Amino acid sequence: MTTITTPVRSDITAVSQQSPAANGLAIVRVTIGAMFVSVFFENLAKGLYTPAGYAGLINYYIKQSHSPAVWKAVMGIAASHAAMAAPLQAVTEISLGVLLLIGLLTRPAAFVAFLYLGSLWVSEWGTAWIWELLVPLLAALAVAVGRAGRTWGIDALLVRRLPSSQWW
Repeated sequence: MTTITTPVRSDITAVSQQSPAANGLAIVRVTIGAMFVSVFFENLAKGLYTPAGYAGLINYYIKQSHSPAVWKAVMGIAASHAAMAAPLQAVTEISLGVLLLIGLLTRPAAFVAFLYLGSLWVSEWGTAWIWELLVPLLAALAVAVGRAGRTWGIDALLVRRLPSSQWW
């Protein structure tokens, strides 16, 4: 009697068997992560994470943008607390970038990126091309919905331990 056994696929084979859509979404995830890391270093070099630099940028948005008055009031609060808000923005940008690059806690990181980019998009109304932040904003939402960390990310390892978790 002959026993038929199924070979165990290696992790390399499993990665190569990912669907093209999963691979494409992983590329989007890595790109958004790289964008956040790049913006972090750009803003750091410009001094935008200092209280004066941050307040100056936010005050520019308040004066020049077409954001709703209520949003300008929120930005005014942030500008008046720039000593706290500037480092918080720095930590947010670098954290989101690294988490998305490595594919760790991708769904919550991408959702926070979606909300964060949405707030920047509203802040910049009338001062920048409308699609400049709208495209990465919607791409971040797609990454969150599509569980992009399960391809080429640490989330792929975590899903083996807790497959029903919504975090990855």
